[in-house]
Amino acid sequence: MYMMVQHILASAMMLTGVSIAHGLDGAVERQPQAASPNAVEVMVDHAKKLHEVSSTELGRAFLREVTRLPAVPSRTMWRDTATRREWMSSSAAEAMSEHDRSAYEELTINDSIYYNTKYGSPLAYVRTVDVLASHGMMSLEGRTVLDYGYGSVGHLRLLALLGAHAVGVDVDPFLAALYSSPEDQGAVKRLDGRDGAITLLHGRWPAEASVIAAIEHKGPVDIFLSKNTLKKGYVTPDLPREQIDPRMLIDLGVTPEAYLAALRSVVRPGGLVVIYNLCPAHPAGGYSPMADGRSPWTEAEWIAAGFEVLSFDVDDHGPARAMGKALGWDQGPRPMDLEAGLFAWYTVVRRTENAQTSPIRPPGGGDAQSAGK
Repeated sequence: MYMMVQHILASAMMLTGVSIAHGLDGAVERQPQAASPNAVEVMVDHAKKLHEVSSTELGRAFLREVTRLPAVPSRTMWRDTATRREWMSSSAAEAMSEHDRSAYEELTINDSIYYNTKYGSPLAYVRTVDVLASHGMMSLEGRTVLDYGYGSVGHLRLLALLGAHAVGVDVDPFLAALYSSPEDQGAVKRLDGRDGAITLLHGRWPAEASVIAAIEHKGPVDIFLSKNTLKKGYVTPDLPREQIDPRMLIDLGVTPEAYLAALRSVVRPGGLVVIYNLCPAHPAGGYSPMADGRSPWTEAEWIAAGFEVLSFDVDDHGPARAMGKALGWDQGPRPMDLEAGLFAWYTVVRRTENAQTSPIRPPGGGDAQSAGK
C-alpha cells in the first residue's frame, strides 16, 4: 500500500486533465497565483455543470454543498531537498534546529493545491456518491463513511456537510503535512440537521496497529469507499507481479485475503462497500495496471469473505465521460479524448448480517438505523 502515492498520482495525471506535469513538483510550480477565480469559485462553476449529469438526489445534494466550502488562505510547507518526498508542516519545521531545517526548502501552497492536491478535483467523487445512492443510501446523515486512499479533504468536507462522519485514510506523507492544522478536521457545522465531522488518519491500514485502533475507536463503518485505489491491476493484476514495475502496484501490507477479512471486521453488518475506478485505456497490445479498474476480488471471493455482491464490475464509461466533460478534462493544454481514453468500473457489496447487529437501511423506513457516534 505504500506505493499508493506513486501509482494514484500516475492515474491522476492521466485522468483529471489538470496540469500536473511532473507530479507534485509540477503542481506546486504551476499552481495559479492567489487571484479570482479561487479554487472554491472554480468548483462552484463545475458543480453547476455536474448538476446536469448527476443521476441522484444525493449526488446533487453533494454538489450543492460546494458553495459552503471555506476559502483557504495559502499555507507554508517544507520539503526535503534530497529526495523531494519528505514533507513537513510549518509547525514541525519550526520545532527543528536551524541545522536540520537547512535540509528542507520552504514552499507556499495555495487553495488550489489544498483542495485538488495532486489528484484532481474532489468533485470527481460525485459518480461514487451517485452509485452509493443508486444502491439505497438516500442520506448520509449520521453515517460513518471511510474513504480508503482519500487523496484530498475536499470531498470529505462535502460528505460531512451532508451529515456524515467522514474518515479519510491515506499513506501519502504530503497529505499528513498539508492537513496538519486543527481546522482541517473535526466537527463540521451544518445549517440544519446533525452536524458532520472529518477525521484524517495517516498510515497503512490494515497493516499498522495504530490505524487499526483509530478506526476501531470510531466504531463500525456504514460505508467504505475506495476510488482509484483498489484496482485489480494494482492488487491482483493479470500479469505476474514480478513482471510489473513495483511503483505501479499497491502493497496492501497484508494478503488480499487478509485485507477482505479486515474489511469485513470494520464494516457494520448491512453496510456498503463501493469501489469506483476511473481508468485510461490499455496500451495497444499490452496491459497497464492503472487501466485495469475491475474489482481486485472475484464474486466468489467477496461471498466467501462474508459479503453480498450487489453490483460487480459494472461498466460506467458513459457517466464517467459525462462527468469528465463537465469538469473540463477534454479542455486545456492537455485535453483528454474522453471516448478513447476514459473508462470506469464499479463494484458494490454489502456486508452480511450477524445475530448481534442489525443492518443499516436508508433513512425513512420504519426500521431505519442511524450510525451516529
